[in-house]
Amino acid sequence: MSWGIELWDQFDNLEKHTQWGIDILEKYIKFVKERTEIELSYAKQLRNLSKKYQPKKNSKEEEEYRYTACKAFLSTLNEMNDYAGQHEVISENMTSQIIVELARYVQELKQERKSHFHDGRKAQQHIETCWKQLESSKRRFERDCKEADRAQQYFEKMDADINVTKADVEKARQQAQTRHQMAEDSKADYSSVLQKFNHEQHEYYHTHIPNIFQKIQEMEERRIVRIGESVKTYAELDRQVIPIIGKCLDGIVKAAESIDPKNDSQLVVEAYKSGFEPPGDIEFEDYTQPMKRTVSDNSLSNSRGEGKSELKFGGKSKGKLWPFIKKNKLMSLLTSPHQPPPPPPASASPSAVPNGPQSPKQQKEPLSHRFNEFMTSKPKIHCFRSLKRGGATPEDFSNLPPEQRRKKLQQKVDELNKEIQKEMDQRDAITKMKDVYLKNPQMGDPGSLDHKLAEVSQNIEKLRLEAQKFEAWLAEVEGRLPARSDQARRQSGMYETQNAPSVNNCAQDRESPDGSYTEEQSQESEVKVLATDFDDEFDDEEPLPAIGTCKALYTFEGQNEGTISVVEGETLYVIEEDKGDGWTRIRRNEDEEGYVPTSYVEVYLDKNAKGAKTYI
Repeated sequence: MSWGIELWDQFDNLEKHTQWGIDILEKYIKFVKERTEIELSYAKQLRNLSKKYQPKKNSKEEEEYRYTACKAFLSTLNEMNDYAGQHEVISENMTSQIIVELARYVQELKQERKSHFHDGRKAQQHIETCWKQLESSKRRFERDCKEADRAQQYFEKMDADINVTKADVEKARQQAQTRHQMAEDSKADYSSVLQKFNHEQHEYYHTHIPNIFQKIQEMEERRIVRIGESVKTYAELDRQVIPIIGKCLDGIVKAAESIDPKNDSQLVVEAYKSGFEPPGDIEFEDYTQPMKRTVSDNSLSNSRGEGKSELKFGGKSKGKLWPFIKKNKLMSLLTSPHQPPPPPPASASPSAVPNGPQSPKQQKEPLSHRFNEFMTSKPKIHCFRSLKRGGATPEDFSNLPPEQRRKKLQQKVDELNKEIQKEMDQRDAITKMKDVYLKNPQMGDPGSLDHKLAEVSQNIEKLRLEAQKFEAWLAEVEGRLPARSDQARRQSGMYETQNAPSVNNCAQDRESPDGSYTEEQSQESEVKVLATDFDDEFDDEEPLPAIGTCKALYTFEGQNEGTISVVEGETLYVIEEDKGDGWTRIRRNEDEEGYVPTSYVEVYLDKNAKGAKTYI
C-alpha cells in the first residue's frame, strides 16, 4: 500500500489530512499541559493543607504531639506532603518528556510537511507548464495546417483560371508550398512537444508524485507512532510514582498502627500527675457536744503528729468536697490569714485604739465554721493575683506540683547541659584555631582569640553554676516524691524550697510578727500548689471596690501569707472590713492588697459604700 500509487490524484486531500494530523498532535499537547497544571495545583493544595494543620512552633499544639494519635496525624501530614511532591514530579516529567519534546517535534513536522508539499506543487507546476507548451504547439500546428489548406485551394483556383497570369499562378504556388512547409514544421514541433509532455507526465505520475506522497505517508506514520509513544510515556510517568505513593500510604498505615492508647494514657498521667496522695477520711463532728471555738481534731490546721486524719486540699477530700464548693470560696479559705492577729505593740494600750484590737476567742476555727464561711466570704486571692500580675513563674518552679516541677527542672537541666556542650565545642574550635595561628602566624593573630576564648569560658562557668543550681532543686524534689515509703507518700505535699527566692510574700513562712504562731509547712505547700489551678480564674476577677479608708496606727511587717506590710501613719483603702477574726483587708494600689490586724489601723468606713457597716 502506497499513497503515491493509491492516492496519486488526491494531492489536496492529503494536504488537508496531514494538517489535521498536526492539529491532533497539538491538541494532545494542550491536554497534557492542562494535566500538568492540574497536578501542580493539586500538589499546591495538598501542601497548603498539610502546612495548615502542622503544629505551630513553641505553642501548646506542639506539646500535644507527644501523644501517639497526634504523632500519627503528624506523620499523615508529612506523608501527604511527600504525596504532593510526587504529583509535582508527574507534572515536571510530563512537561519535560512530553510537552517539550512534542512541541519541538511539531515544529519539525510542520517544516517537513511544508517541504514535501512544496515539492509536490513544484512538480504540478512543471507538468502544467509542459501541458501548456503542448497545447500551444498543437494550436500552432492546427493553425498552420489550416493555412496550408487555404493556400493550396487558392493555388488550385488560380491555376484553373485562364484569365490569371502565369506570374500570379506562380506566386500562389509558392505561397502554398510555404504554408505546407510551415505546417510540416509545426507538425514536427508538436510531435516533439507531445513526446516530451508524455515523458514528463509519466515521470510526474509514476516517479515524482509517488516519491513525494511516499515521504508524506512516512511523515504521517511517524507522527502517529510519536503520538502512541507519548501516550505510553504518559502512562509510564504515572506508573513510576505509584511505588513512592504506595510508600506514602504505607507510612500512613504504619503511623496508624503505631497508635498506642496505653502509652497516651501514661503520657496524660505524666503531664498532669501532681505527686500528692489523697487524704484520709474526715472525722465525724459530734454536734451533741457544746460548740467551742477552740482547736479541734477536725480543724484544717490539725497536726499530723496526733495521728488523726486531716483535711488536705490536695488529697482525697478534693474528690469528695470540692465538687460542691466553688473555687473562689475554697481559695478564700486557703488564702485568708488563719492565725489570730498579733496584739499591738506593748507601748500602746489596746483600749486607746479607736477600733480596739479584736482579740480572737480561739486560735483555730472548727471545720464546720470554715465550710459555712465558704458560702458567705468574699474570695481573698490577692496573693495569687499579685503573683501573676507582679512577676513571672518562680525560677525553681515551686508553684507547680512535685511531679510537674520535677519534669520542668529535668527539662531545664537538659537544656543547660546542651548549652554547656555547645559552648564547650565552640571553645575547642577556638582553641584549635589558636593552635593553627600559633603554628602559622601568617594566617592570623593568636592573641585576637584570647578575648573570645575567655568569654566562652566565662559562659561555660555561668552555665555550670546554673545547672548545679537546678540539679540541686531537682535532687530535692526527687527526694520528696512519693516513690519509696508510706512516710514519703504522707509527706508528698511538703515540697516547697525554703531557700528559693520568692516572687512575693506568698512564698514566705507563715509566722506571726511576734513569733507566737507558725502555720504547718504542708498547708503552705498546698496553697502554693493550688495557685496555678485557681490563678487563671481569679486573674480576670475585677478588684473589690473600696468601702472606706484607714490610717495605720503602728508599723506592721506583713510576713505571713495574705498579709501586707504598712508603715505607721500611712493611709490606705479598706476593701473588706473585719468579719470577727481580727483582720481587715486593705489595698495600697491595684497590685498590692492584703490583710492587717484590725487593731493596727483606724478605720473610716464610707456609709454610702456597698457592704459598709455603721459602728455605733
